[in-house]
Amino acid sequence: MRALALRILGSLLAALAIAGSAPLATAAQPTPDAPSDVAVALALAPIHVQENGLVADFYRPPHAPGRLPAIVLLGGSEGGLNPGMAAFAQLLAARGYAVLQLAYFGAPGLPDKLELVPLEYFGKAIDWLQARPDVDPNRIGLEGGSIGGEVALVVAAHDPRIKAVVAALPSSVVWPGIDPQNPNAPSTFTLAGKPLPDLPYGWTGSFKGVFALYADGLKALDQHPDAIIPVERINGPVMLVCGKSDGLWPSCPMSEQVAARLKATGFAHPVQLHEYDDAGHFSFGPPVPETNPFYAKLGGLGGSPAGNDAARKDDWPRSLAFLDDALKAK
Repeated sequence: MRALALRILGSLLAALAIAGSAPLATAAQPTPDAPSDVAVALALAPIHVQENGLVADFYRPPHAPGRLPAIVLLGGSEGGLNPGMAAFAQLLAARGYAVLQLAYFGAPGLPDKLELVPLEYFGKAIDWLQARPDVDPNRIGLEGGSIGGEVALVVAAHDPRIKAVVAALPSSVVWPGIDPQNPNAPSTFTLAGKPLPDLPYGWTGSFKGVFALYADGLKALDQHPDAIIPVERINGPVMLVCGKSDGLWPSCPMSEQVAARLKATGFAHPVQLHEYDDAGHFSFGPPVPETNPFYAKLGGLGGSPAGNDAARKDDWPRSLAFLDDALKAK
């Protein structure tokens, strides 16, 4: 049984690693028909941050005056500082944001596994931004996709300094961590040294795929209400993005759960939920030119290449406008 559980966990890790890195690592690379602002953005070099336990890259627009709005950018299960997320960071910085691309596991000096990550670590990242003279300490947002979307919602729910959240393909609950040596991994997060309650993966006696581990787990949510992310505590607007054909985990049902909880609790801030047909786990981010080799693989975790790229053509500018409204118009 343990060997079977480890094989299942290995499948989960492989799928999550592909989802976390492949589309982001190539989507924003310059091509002959790419917008000129992409080439400009990709020329921005980061400041490497390794202090007070943080591992991050910091980007800012050149020659920008005054204090800038800031975004903490979170990768997913690939860990470390994903070069694809670096492209996101560069594009956001070129738009006028100070951007901290933050690693939270899988990098030197950090845990090598996605489990028991202290929420206080993310608080240190916010402290670091607020201490910078070129950052407005009252205009900080979070953006993350996949497990990074789960992280963004959890962090924002526990830190009122976050004033806007873009959560793409997110979770509505805290899941267990991912440990290839431990099929019964503890929670992904801790707070004050204690694991946050999590929702166990679903197991029905036979392996039906990674998606089923999450979908079947959600069926038992009534038995684990303390695993639900308390999104109503978020201190700013929330944007949720998902693909209805997500083949990795049920991001649209979970996004709908987040939106429903916000509505039911009388959330005081704007909420956007964008769901896309014929789109899967690669449905968020800058559009991918058809000449880009990754275009043909956009449907690898649900939907078609055209459907995923159509979603990206819609959701990427929406996310930029959302962040501008939340963090610039003040």
